[in-house]
Amino acid sequence: MTTTLSLLSLLFAAVISLLAHPSLSKPTISVTPTILANSGDNVTITWSGIDSPSELDWVGIYSPPDSRRDHFIGYRFLSSSPSWHSGAGNISLPLTDLRSNYAFRIFRWTESEVNPNRHDHDHNPLPGTAHLLSESLPVGFRSGRGPQQIHLAYTDSEEEMRVMFVAGDGEERRVRWGIADGDWAHSNVARVVWYEREDLCDSPANSSVGWRDPGWIHDAVITGLDKGLRYYYQVGSDAKGWSETKSFISRNEDSDETRAFLFGDMGAAAPYATFIRTQEESIATMNWILRDIEALGDKHAFVSHIGDISYARGYSWMWDLFFAQIEPVASKVPYHVCIGNHEYDWPLQPWKPDWAVGIYGTDGGGECGVPYSLKFNMPGNSSEPTGARAPATRNLYYSFDSGAVHFVYISTETNFLPGSTQYVFLKHDLESVNRSKTPFVVVQGHRPMYTTSHENRDSPLRKQMLEHLEPLFVNNNVTLALWGHVHRYERFCPLNNFTCGSTWQGFPVHVVIGMAGQDWQPIWEPRPDHPNDPIFPQPARSMYRGGEFGYTRLVATKEMLTLSYVGNHDGIVHDEVVFFASGAVRSGGDGIEEVARTRVGSVESTFSLYVKGASVLLLGTFMGYILGYVSHTRKLNSEKGSWTPVKSEET
Repeated sequence: MTTTLSLLSLLFAAVISLLAHPSLSKPTISVTPTILANSGDNVTITWSGIDSPSELDWVGIYSPPDSRRDHFIGYRFLSSSPSWHSGAGNISLPLTDLRSNYAFRIFRWTESEVNPNRHDHDHNPLPGTAHLLSESLPVGFRSGRGPQQIHLAYTDSEEEMRVMFVAGDGEERRVRWGIADGDWAHSNVARVVWYEREDLCDSPANSSVGWRDPGWIHDAVITGLDKGLRYYYQVGSDAKGWSETKSFISRNEDSDETRAFLFGDMGAAAPYATFIRTQEESIATMNWILRDIEALGDKHAFVSHIGDISYARGYSWMWDLFFAQIEPVASKVPYHVCIGNHEYDWPLQPWKPDWAVGIYGTDGGGECGVPYSLKFNMPGNSSEPTGARAPATRNLYYSFDSGAVHFVYISTETNFLPGSTQYVFLKHDLESVNRSKTPFVVVQGHRPMYTTSHENRDSPLRKQMLEHLEPLFVNNNVTLALWGHVHRYERFCPLNNFTCGSTWQGFPVHVVIGMAGQDWQPIWEPRPDHPNDPIFPQPARSMYRGGEFGYTRLVATKEMLTLSYVGNHDGIVHDEVVFFASGAVRSGGDGIEEVARTRVGSVESTFSLYVKGASVLLLGTFMGYILGYVSHTRKLNSEKGSWTPVKSEET
């Protein structure tokens, strides 16, 4: 009896202690809602009962829920909640459908446990997972919501349109289409592919921290299209659900009008910190391009993204974030790509000549081109073997006509020297252009032949390009050469062997357009707080250099092609160059604005009016976005505790 009374007394004392000191109870975490209707919907993470809260307490984001503690896909510091000092608070964030449930875990991390050898790409220490405080129940997505990540592309036939998408299994999915929403007069079965962790070449892509199930990639072709009409389509199945209705304007080979939106090095934004830097500016780039597409109405256009696509670098969930972010644009217009170093390079890549040992490295995060090759399907059939279990790398070099312009895509990551299949393709392609049909030729690749921003690491590669590719460009009267890799905008004079030609000579104009999102930027101006950073002088051949994030807009007829550089902070043109079919090249400084108004006709002038009208309507919305972005940036910095991202030059 005495023992029983003693135990009861101890239990009573413990209860009284908990009532008097509720902070000593186990912390709790909950998430609402637990079932999301669509990818991108928000959840709210709520916690309470954290004793002696610290600025380094954090919540980890896990998918699948049974991932190891240190295999989170992202994290947020609890201090981003205004009430965190009380030991309770909440955070809201959108969740992208990764075809698996999510769970959230709260950890205590202390200054003494910071590991300087375990850090992200900004050299900020990754948070420690030794002290788990609480874990949520799983959160998932409703079934029957249809496929995700829808994006279009041209095929080799002008009467077709390719549509690709991702689903959680390999069961049969179709594309169905018609000239009215709901009038599904036609349908085709999608081809399906998948890749495994063992298909990837190196870490982190093929390690458990970077690998996630990529989903089943479905590839369908819409056929028998009439010229220049709006078509409506859906993808999915009766059994597993259909996507929302999308639409696009078909190609019109009888039209000489061309419209394209071109950029490189965009990436994707993430609503949380993760192992790598993500690209906040990519949101604005897509928003402005979407504005322009909607302003076009029933006029056809396409997007060209020339390398460094998602910046996943082996962390597969970043591909999901990227495709979710571009879907509003890529489901309306074809989205075309060429390969960059961050999609491909790995230590054992098969083509690495002696002069390129310091150029091709580990930039691809071990992906060795696999996600890029399977998640996109560009025209042509170019491929190169990887020399590993990985499937051959595709989408390397190809071309197509759009209106008055012949577009060519090349790979700077695989062999382009004389004797290679790529060189043979490029030489034959440029020599075969029908100038009466397409008077303008635009070549695109990732690493630039000319740049004044980075004259060191890539200089051996530029030397090879200048020796072997530039003669092809000059001899075949290439109009415009577009490049990425350097995260700035830079336009050169018409160039041959570093020498400016007359605007009537027809030398190619090289333009670097790698300013769409990635913010590792080369230094062009002195900065008092960085006295030891190099400053790259601007030689006479560099006609315009801009530090503004953005994209370029191409509009052409058979008489004239205009390339405009649009800034992200205001959505207006910051630089412009105009090419005439006669061979003349002029820019804004040459008084071309007046010439453009008289020569461009209805294509450019109507487009500009549409864009101006749309800009007025969207200005309020976008200013809200800008303010939100500033707030979000500040919040992310606070979420990272005292760690400040280090801006470094990285191409």
